[in-house]
Amino acid sequence: FCIIAHIDHGKSTLADRLLESTGTIEKRLMKPQFLDQLELERERGITIKMAPVRMSYTLNATPYTLNLIDTPGHADFGYEVSRALAAVEGAILLVDATQGIQAQTLANFENARKSGLTIIGAVNKVDAAEPEQIEAAISDLGLLLNMNPEEILKVSGKTGIGVDKLLEKVVEKIPAPSEPATVAGLSRGLVFDSYYDEHKGVLAHIRVFNGSFNENDNIFLNATNTTAKAKEVGYFAPKPRPSQSIQTGEIGYIATGIKDSDKLKIGDTVLSSHQPLSAETKKLALPGYREPKPVVFVSFYPEDTDQYDELKLALSKLRLTDASLKFEADMNEVLGRGFKGGFLGRLHFEITAERLAREFKIETVHSFPSVAYRVKEKGEWRVITNPKDFPNDAEAVEEPISKIEILTPTKYLGAILQLKEIFRFSEIGTKNFGNNILISAKLPLADLISDLDDKLKS
Repeated sequence: FCIIAHIDHGKSTLADRLLESTGTIEKRLMKPQFLDQLELERERGITIKMAPVRMSYTLNATPYTLNLIDTPGHADFGYEVSRALAAVEGAILLVDATQGIQAQTLANFENARKSGLTIIGAVNKVDAAEPEQIEAAISDLGLLLNMNPEEILKVSGKTGIGVDKLLEKVVEKIPAPSEPATVAGLSRGLVFDSYYDEHKGVLAHIRVFNGSFNENDNIFLNATNTTAKAKEVGYFAPKPRPSQSIQTGEIGYIATGIKDSDKLKIGDTVLSSHQPLSAETKKLALPGYREPKPVVFVSFYPEDTDQYDELKLALSKLRLTDASLKFEADMNEVLGRGFKGGFLGRLHFEITAERLAREFKIETVHSFPSVAYRVKEKGEWRVITNPKDFPNDAEAVEEPISKIEILTPTKYLGAILQLKEIFRFSEIGTKNFGNNILISAKLPLADLISDLDDKLKS
């Protein structure tokens, strides 16, 4: 199962309490946001990288194995979250009692529902909220999940209130993994995340759907047509722990020994068989895989021009932990040599720039974020990601359009609708949602990434 919530609603803190309650981490080793390993995650208080963990839990003298994935809450990491949802049977939908249902709560709920997951509703931070705030959050969440308000659990990730009840509910409500039908002797797993290890190559985080994966098995990665040998298999406790094999329904990892991160894609299917794989068996890939598509483009130049080679190396190392990062060489008359990067959104770009400064000690100068345009010239369409390549005599131009939803208290409706004086909103619709209003609209992506969020906040 996974925990999904709006950014900052206490997912990682609740995960800490689950680790503590199940005895997965000893009290003396516990630190806040235990599963957030990047220093940047702790500082910003957000989850950037997914973290899986296996916990043992006993209820009524029956032992259970629980596989948890702590997922990022921000929309920029939406594709990764969708792969995590495909890897689990159920989700805990968490709402901060002091803030109620927020935009990302709705988006995450929609995705979990589309993935066919069993959803458990829980209201967090009940130790810090007023009774009427708790009641309002419970009734709104009950409304959203179409559940009796009595079924919504009250928890506190900080103090541990209600955590045992939540674990009982997980065991009771979320079904045990079942094995989908496939060819005899074929093992299949979904790659939902990865990271790079100097000695073991790329470590694929996988959910096993069929069969089992053992050390030294020959494995096949479907999307990139790559064959490798499993150097090691194991599970997360939360640090990687080697084991003999990982079986159907379990979440674990395979050390592939692959040194090139391009060979392993998030969302890919990993296959293993004692017989050579035929064209037919390769078609048994799990659904939902797609290439992450960069939508925001920014050029990076080293502040110190002598650091070009270091910047190149740093970006290729970052790629090993962030498969959705795309970059190519770029040149500027004033700033010299640099790289043009493609990102999933504004936050994705900010985090990359910050990681370059922290982890590699490289200060960069960057261009203003831009988007890709499709331009028709002499009857031919082409995609342009750099403003300086824009032709003067284009016959037609198309730009990316985003569909947005803004969830707001009713009193701000007028002020938000006035933003259409500055931004190019179209097809605006509104509908009531509890005590709030949900505004839907279409908006060019260029407007969205300029400073819509700042204007919205002010």
